[in-house]
Amino acid sequence: MAYKHLQKFLLGARYCKTKQNGALHLNLNVKLYHCSGESVEVLLPHEWYEKMFPKITRWSQLLKNVDLVDGRLVHVKDDSVIIDERLGQRMRNFKSLVRAFLGCPSVQKTIRKNMLASSVGGECGPFVCFSERSEREAMIVNSLTTLNNFLKVSAQQRKSVRLTLCPQVTEHRIWTGALEEILNGLKLEIDLLDDQCPSKGTKMGQQIVSSCLKFVADADTSYDPDSTSWMRLTPAKAVKSPTSFKWEDVLEMFSDLIKCLESEKELLYHVSKVEVMKEGLSQIKDLVVDKGIGYKEIRHQEILVQKKLTKTLGHSSKCLFTLLLYYLYGQVRDIEVDVRGGIYASSGEDRFSLCMGRILTSDDEKMVWSGVKQLDKALGLFKFIWETAGMKGVLELQGHLWSVGAADRSLTYRGNTFFVHGIGL
Repeated sequence: MAYKHLQKFLLGARYCKTKQNGALHLNLNVKLYHCSGESVEVLLPHEWYEKMFPKITRWSQLLKNVDLVDGRLVHVKDDSVIIDERLGQRMRNFKSLVRAFLGCPSVQKTIRKNMLASSVGGECGPFVCFSERSEREAMIVNSLTTLNNFLKVSAQQRKSVRLTLCPQVTEHRIWTGALEEILNGLKLEIDLLDDQCPSKGTKMGQQIVSSCLKFVADADTSYDPDSTSWMRLTPAKAVKSPTSFKWEDVLEMFSDLIKCLESEKELLYHVSKVEVMKEGLSQIKDLVVDKGIGYKEIRHQEILVQKKLTKTLGHSSKCLFTLLLYYLYGQVRDIEVDVRGGIYASSGEDRFSLCMGRILTSDDEKMVWSGVKQLDKALGLFKFIWETAGMKGVLELQGHLWSVGAADRSLTYRGNTFFVHGIGL
């Protein structure tokens, strides 16, 4: 797997190039060996690193201050989103190339030196991080299963995690907030796409999204400070209100929305989130939303939504994970980790360090701090699950960021240490 991965992405090496299906591939002359009987490590010759370093330097200059932030290409200077698939692919290629380069002995030496220099008394813990190929792979965190597999959470602990999280993340305001966040993000992308290349699908999609947003806004009346629902008396008779709807209406609109936009490549990520939320909608489709009734009745409707979602969303549910992201961070995009790292036994009894990394295209301060914040969000999510699962031991968080020509240093953010490493030969 590692060999094919390198063949696909490490373009421009001194080895023979061949063209297959319109893409360039490399015939890399590398040696493979089995490590602990679990993974296959790639041993690259020193000449390969010498050949690749100028390419990494050139690509980092071309992509300066641009980054992939949770799947979106962003210009860090002004936080603007860039819609350019070719540039996005070049960024992914760049990060894949750097991941392979992190195995270079000089880079490994820099990591160790920086960690030793920043430690109290000049001594760092006994662990060495990112030394194995598997520790330098990327990871997309898009479910509780991904988190628990990484942390080695037992089956019993996973059950406990679900029972603890569900009542919190399925609160009505979290549920409607996550739906609104997804719909607003999709609306923004449809509007941008419609300005550039309008189509029948995007036109219809705009109308459906607007209808869905109106429904969600109506469903959230009890949290509106301007709402007068708390003043309304309970209706004397159970009559069908003209303001009464079912969540099934949103479920149907979501299905139509997916059909309208499934051929729009630029919207695939947003459409996938709409698909994820259909799971929750299908569980509450028979529940009623009525903004024309009294406050107590509205609260009862909302509690029914929470109870139903708590009961039916399983541990592996991506809908549940999306609600967790919104609960913790107010956003719903999956978290991407450039360099997955691992958990290492640290100094002291029952103390562990979770180390993960991020690859940057420049050493600009805003770029570095943007990377720190993104990395801190990922690390914090893992620690949240570690503590919720009741794992034994204290988990300390440690982030690592790499950039060509960066000045080696360490930073502290929210009580956690982040190392900035320069990439070089």
